Parts: sequence; structure tokens; C-alpha cells
Amino acid sequence: MCGRFALKASSEELRSVFDYLGAAPGAEGMPPRFNITPTQPIATIRQAHGARRFALVRWGLVPGWVKDPSTFSLLVNARAETVADKPSFRAAIRHRRCLVPASGYYEWHLAEDGSKQPWYIRPRQGGLVALAGLWEEWCDPDGGEIETGALLTVPANGALAPIHHRMPAVIARPDFDAWLDVGGTPVKEAVALLKPAPDDFFEAVPVSRRVNSARDDDEALTAPITLEKTPGGPAPSSREASVGKTAKEQPAGPAAGQLDLF
Repeated sequence: MCGRFALKASSEELRSVFDYLGAAPGAEGMPPRFNITPTQPIATIRQAHGARRFALVRWGLVPGWVKDPSTFSLLVNARAETVADKPSFRAAIRHRRCLVPASGYYEWHLAEDGSKQPWYIRPRQGGLVALAGLWEEWCDPDGGEIETGALLTVPANGALAPIHHRMPAVIARPDFDAWLDVGGTPVKEAVALLKPAPDDFFEAVPVSRRVNSARDDDEALTAPITLEKTPGGPAPSSREASVGKTAKEQPAGPAAGQLDLF
């Protein structure tokens, strides 16, 4: 799954990657975010009136048929394997697909002692990544409207599976048009684009548990920390052995902890 991510890009960087025409007044100007959480605004790119458009939506999809959102479970993620069949997502996968720009995302590995170590997972070559998303429009009885969204997930690739069994679906740049073209790309073909990223696409670094708090939102959250060996335990000798070790929460060098896992 994906429950936290980061986006630290200027409007110029976003436009250069996603080639969109415009945005609602005030929608761009977003400050860098390093701990985006459900219910907060997220940036999306969608196809509308023959061009790509930028729009902000609330993270946590609410289907249009819901009567009272306060009694409806927050839909942060949608599984690619069942998205075309689930009532909550059937309309969105057909009519309201989008791209969600991200600089990286966080995932938590459950250690044998029950503790959870966060990892920041980012493109190995740097830059932005396009996560596959869906959006919906919900209208209240008084005529108010709110747009909401969810991220699509797939089984984790071989490199990231030691951390978590799921990962967000990444849409490759050559497939942007096909994914966004809800009128021309059938659902079956769109779903076929939802697959794990290649093993060498992402890199993962252990980061501070400060990311657990939604109140913390600063660039230091993405800085690698040093993973210590479990007291009395063997030194890590493989990617599996290093996952979930006790973390010493202080910044280290750019590749600290990374080579233990990858």
C-alpha cells in the first residue's frame, strides 16, 4: 500500500514532466511537501477538453453514490487486481483516471519484534515519478462539490518485496496518454498498464520514525539514517537480513543504509 508520500517540485518541473496546460487559480504555488497524508490535498494530472490539466483533490476517494462521507471508510488505495470490479472504483477506472506526481513514497517494514521501520522509496535516477491514480466527484444535497482521489497499488517488485508486499503502480512516461485517455483506452488495456516498476527503478533508504507523525513535514524526513544491528544478532548479510533492524535516528551519508537492502 502507500499511505504517505512526498512531492518537492516546482511548477516548472511539474510542467516539464507532465506537459499540462493549466490549473485552477492558486492550485499550483504548492510548497514542497515531505509527509503528505490521507485527507490532505494532492496534485493530480488528468485529461480534460483535449489537454492535460492540473488539479488538486483530497486524498481519500469518496464514490459519487455515497450518501454520507462521514460514515464511509477512507479509500486511500485501490488494488489493481480488483479495481475494475469493486463498486467503489468501477466508475473511476472507466471515466476518471489521473496521474499523481511524487518525489518518493514511504513504506513501513514490520520487524520480528513488532516494531515498524519506515523507508523512503525514491526513483534511483532522481526526479519525479507518476503514480497511477483515480479521482471522483462527490456532491452533497446542498449542491457543494468535492473532488477526491486514490492511488492504485500492485504487488511489490523483487527489490522492494522485503520491505512490503505492495507498492504503488507507476505509469511510464510513454504510457501517460494511454492511461489518461479514458475515452479511447478501454479499461482492460488501462489495467494492463498497472504493473510493478522494474527492480532497478527505485532505491530505498531507512528514515526517521518522525515520519509517523503527520505534524512533521520537513526535508529531513527523507534523509537516510543508520540502521544498527539487533543487539546480539548477526551482522546483516543480505537484503532480507537488513530489513527491520533497530534504527538510530540521526542523519548519515547519502547512501547510508541503502546498500544493506539493495
